[in-house]
Amino acid sequence: MIDVNELRFDENGLIPAVVADWITKKVLTLAYMNRESLEITMQKGLTCFWSRSRKQLWLKGETSGNYQHVVSITADCDRDALVVLVKPDGPACHLGTESCFEYPVWESDELHEFSYEGLMKLIEGRKTEKKEGSYTTYLFEKGLDKILKKVGEESTEVIIAAKAEDKKETIYEIADLAYHVMVLMTQAGITLEDIHQELASRHVIDKKVKQEKMT
Repeated sequence: MIDVNELRFDENGLIPAVVADWITKKVLTLAYMNRESLEITMQKGLTCFWSRSRKQLWLKGETSGNYQHVVSITADCDRDALVVLVKPDGPACHLGTESCFEYPVWESDELHEFSYEGLMKLIEGRKTEKKEGSYTTYLFEKGLDKILKKVGEESTEVIIAAKAEDKKETIYEIADLAYHVMVLMTQAGITLEDIHQELASRHVIDKKVKQEKMT
C-alpha cells in the first residue's frame, strides 16, 4: 500500500478517478477527487468527489440513492491518477444509464470486445425475446431437462478431451460447457454476480484441503 501523501494532485488540488464496476471492470464514470474527498471516500467506503462545476464536495448517491461502495483504490505508476473499483447500488450516470460511457466513437473491424456479462445479456435476451432459429431460444423452449442434459453431455466431452491431453479440444469443450452452464444459470435465475460472490467468499479452501490431508 502506498501512502496518500505520495499521490500527485494537480495545480488545482485534484486527481482524476476512473470508477469501474468491481465485477465486470466496466468503466462507469470519470470524476475528480481532492485530498478531502479522497479521505472521505476511504473513511465512509463510498465514493466522494469534488464537483468542478459546483465547487463543492459530492458524495455519489446522496440525492439519488445510487451509492458506490468502494472495493479498492489503486494509483497509477506516476501517482497522478486513480482507479476506483466499486459495487454500485444503481446507475452511475445522471442520465440513468449504467455507465457514463455509452456512446461508441470507433470500433475495430477485426478485434471485437467480448465479456461474460455481454454473453449473459445475449442469453437472457434469447429467453425473454425469443428469436426464430436461435439455438439458445430452442434450449429455453425445451426447458430445464434439455438444458441439464446438454450440461451433462458437455461435461463428459470436457473429461474425454482432457483425458486425451488434447489442449485445443479441451479449450473448445470447456467453452461449450461454459455456454451451457450460463444458459442453465439464466433458466435458474442465477447471475454472474451470484457466482462471483460465492467464489469470493471461499477464502479458506486451501486451509480445508490441508486439514483433510492431515486427517
